[in-house]
Amino acid sequence: GHEINPDFMIGNMIAHETTYPLTPNPKDVLACLDVDDLHNNLCGDVQVRGEYPSFAWRYFKENGIDTSFITEEDKKILKEGTVDMYTFSYYMTNCVTVDPNAEKTSGNMSLGAKNPYLKASDWGWQIDPDGLRYTLNVLHGRYPDTPLMVVENGFGAFDTVEEDGSIHDDYRINYFRPHIEAMREAIEDGVPLIGYTTWGPIDLVSAGTGQFAKRYGFIYVDKHDDGTGDFARSRKDSFFWYKKVIASNGEDLD
Repeated sequence: GHEINPDFMIGNMIAHETTYPLTPNPKDVLACLDVDDLHNNLCGDVQVRGEYPSFAWRYFKENGIDTSFITEEDKKILKEGTVDMYTFSYYMTNCVTVDPNAEKTSGNMSLGAKNPYLKASDWGWQIDPDGLRYTLNVLHGRYPDTPLMVVENGFGAFDTVEEDGSIHDDYRINYFRPHIEAMREAIEDGVPLIGYTTWGPIDLVSAGTGQFAKRYGFIYVDKHDDGTGDFARSRKDSFFWYKKVIASNGEDLD
């Protein structure tokens, strides 16, 4: 990409899973550290810092992963191939605990422990806009010289089409608004957040569940899990709301 245009900013894509320890039990804290390192920081460090982090070598050793074939030339290639920006998805947060009896979440991809302070979507994904501000600050602390961009953020929900064709999805607006406010706070904190894109602008089959009923878009697509529908498209209330958000660069969230 840089050979095509040296001014291109090329990023990665980390499916970020922000984690909290469920309790102040030191074993929960350490378990949370391990999950965060393996799920987020291993790939992030390789792509931003250009090297495997120290904890990775222990993980490789303890899991019988042969690293003897890695050469100094390989390490040089990693160091020279770092990204220009760190880009990641953010939908929810998870809790980590060593307690096998802790209540689990029903729908999060990593099936963490349930956070008693958060509400969840119909699919069990815990809604945590404050976690986005936290995540942005943590990432900036880890990679202080690297711009950040949120490339996926959204809310899967059941939508109802009214008799007049309108779709009143205030719940989607109420998901996005505090997340955008959290990004504003992170920028005030000094985080170099350079961009934001939602998942997604239009309804599509959910990769997580294979459903059309789990809708993310600002634009409704007339297609259903039983195969009916003609793919006709119509704008939801959130479409007009987000249009204002874009036009105001996030200032108008009413």
